[in-house]
Amino acid sequence: MIQIDQKTYTTQDGNTVIVLTPAGRLDITTAWQFRLKLQECISKLSRHVVVNLGQVNFIDSSGLTSLVAGMRDADKVKGSFRICNVHPEAKLVFEVTMMDTVFEIFETEEEALEGVPRSIAS
Repeated sequence: MIQIDQKTYTTQDGNTVIVLTPAGRLDITTAWQFRLKLQECISKLSRHVVVNLGQVNFIDSSGLTSLVAGMRDADKVKGSFRICNVHPEAKLVFEVTMMDTVFEIFETEEEALEGVPRSIAS
């Protein structure tokens, strides 16, 4: 079981943004739970999601797959999907797999929450 903290923010233009902060390992044993949480948030709460990975010290291909699926779900509903605060040990996985070029990745949660989501502006 993976622990996932959830916060809700409202932007200046009235959009709701959900921030999910999973803790521990995002791997084959926990990725499905995280995937379900992403689906639930995007379909029921907000099409805009920020995933704070500061407390995820390990991520494998299953974890990356859950993030890609979340990004696709957000894209389908013209939402935004941002990642922030990637743990140094997990950052290497993003770089080696070149997933750091696929996702919108921000240093801090505050930076990820700033501005109008890319898909709304276009």
